[in-house]
Amino acid sequence: MAERLPQLELGNQLCFALYSASRFAIRAYGPVLAEIGLTYPQYLTMLVLWEAEKPLTVGDIGASLHLDSGTLTPLLKRLEDLGLADRARDPSDERRVLISLTEQGTALRARAADVPQRVFQGYGIDIPTALRLIGELTTIVESLSRA
Repeated sequence: MAERLPQLELGNQLCFALYSASRFAIRAYGPVLAEIGLTYPQYLTMLVLWEAEKPLTVGDIGASLHLDSGTLTPLLKRLEDLGLADRARDPSDERRVLISLTEQGTALRARAADVPQRVFQGYGIDIPTALRLIGELTTIVESLSRA
């Protein structure tokens, strides 16, 4: 029988814990977001746009979401088709595309306000615990992004 190596056990892998948590979290958001007509990637994009005080470039959104423009462009086109966002060339630099919310996109924010709480309740996690976990995961993301 092979020597037991705890460092190679699946349950001891940070990457697997993060991967599993991510998959289950995204799955939990699905039904709640369907009620407001968004997919999970669309929801994340809308969060970035709702936080912005001005139109954002595709690059700005991509940097926030850690996505490249090839992945983001179809997503932004879909938000435009849904009437939630507008895409327009930057008048000061035609190479850049600016993304802004429509009135409908801005209004959707109020309908989405209870999404985090509903999802956390579905997990059986209270808000203080969720905020603590978010802080710890943000620290991990920042460390990994610098590595």
